[in-house]
Amino acid sequence: MSGHRRLTRAGVRTSEAGLTLIETMVAAVVLLVGVVAMMGMFGVAVGQNQSQGRLAVQTATYCQNKLQQLESLKFLDSTTNTTLWPPAATGGTGLCGVMAGNATCGSVDPASPAAGFVDYLDANGNHVALAPGAAFEREWQVTMDATGTLKTITVLTQALAPGATQPPSVTMVTLKTNQGM
Repeated sequence: MSGHRRLTRAGVRTSEAGLTLIETMVAAVVLLVGVVAMMGMFGVAVGQNQSQGRLAVQTATYCQNKLQQLESLKFLDSTTNTTLWPPAATGGTGLCGVMAGNATCGSVDPASPAAGFVDYLDANGNHVALAPGAAFEREWQVTMDATGTLKTITVLTQALAPGATQPPSVTMVTLKTNQGM
């Protein structure tokens, strides 16, 4: 009896039908408005994820590059300037030369970068002299173990994304022995 009206005992009509065509159309329009709004948010989210992903990959790549550069230095190097590219043979800190046991040089504290242990890159990975205009900051520190035979090299790279709530940062660590100094 769907869609038909019938008379009750009192002679009053009642509806046995479900939704009318107008009710169905109104529901469809409401659903369509919701779907269109969600599609707009989806587009923004995809764009943000792509941008953040690219920035995270660049940050990791630049961190790895600095770590490899420091690994290539001699254990007792105290002069190579690794804040430049290509590194200069003099004018820098190298791997801090001869260090006492448990000593640390450099810093990986973004609030206070240590001179000689920080460099800056633009968005394409090219060195820039100062933080203004830089897209990435790389800081490093070298720590000698108690025996004086093992240095721990730590590199922190962070994206300097203005306005980002939490720009990506990467920390990498490697060990270097004095074998074959």
